[in-house]
Amino acid sequence: MADPNAQQTPSSSGMAALASIGGMISSAKETFNRSGGNEMLSSVSASIPQGTKDYISNAKSKIINREEIRPVSVFFGIGEENPFYMEKNPSLVVSRIKHNISFFYMNYIMMTAVLFVLTLVISPGAIIGIGLLGLAWASVLRATSEGSTQIYGVNISQKQASIAMSVVSVFVLLNVLSHVFWWTLGSSGCIIGVHAFLRDASMHKDEEDKIEMTGDVHIDAGEDASFLNPQSNNIV
Repeated sequence: MADPNAQQTPSSSGMAALASIGGMISSAKETFNRSGGNEMLSSVSASIPQGTKDYISNAKSKIINREEIRPVSVFFGIGEENPFYMEKNPSLVVSRIKHNISFFYMNYIMMTAVLFVLTLVISPGAIIGIGLLGLAWASVLRATSEGSTQIYGVNISQKQASIAMSVVSVFVLLNVLSHVFWWTLGSSGCIIGVHAFLRDASMHKDEEDKIEMTGDVHIDAGEDASFLNPQSNNIV
């Protein structure tokens, strides 16, 4: 007879792992706030030149534009007669792919982000690595909360420690998130490629060229009034 506790072990261990990860993230966040992490981020933001901030803001507003997000019905061609088909003319294929990438690019970005999050969620090793990295950052910020700290008699400022941790973080994230990144890039690239190749969105090509006509149309009924509104002659 099978032991019922044996079937509950994987789920209970998974819940315990998620709970421990959540606890580590919460602890890292609290330690980060107590050690003055928000103040450090504010000082770093204040040290960035205003011209650089404006350039980044303008670039962000041009690239990340919510108005460029196409509805699901447009993305999948719901209601259209033949939204997906294989084009055989090479020049038309290139034109279609260029148009779809420029027209649906925000949808492609959102889909890639969702795939990245889903891949990250099902990768407990990556989550644990990010949590441990957060704890390391919190420890460094707490140790240098007074402006500097000493390690084996060597005085290390908070700026130097932050730079060193940034370098370490890059290598750790490259190692921890490498499979997540490549899996996301590969899967999203395949989906985007198939969609851009097969989706016929030519009916939406001229949307940006449309001119909205507003106001009342007024016709000056001058000497052409009789021409525009001919009156029938009375026949006696």
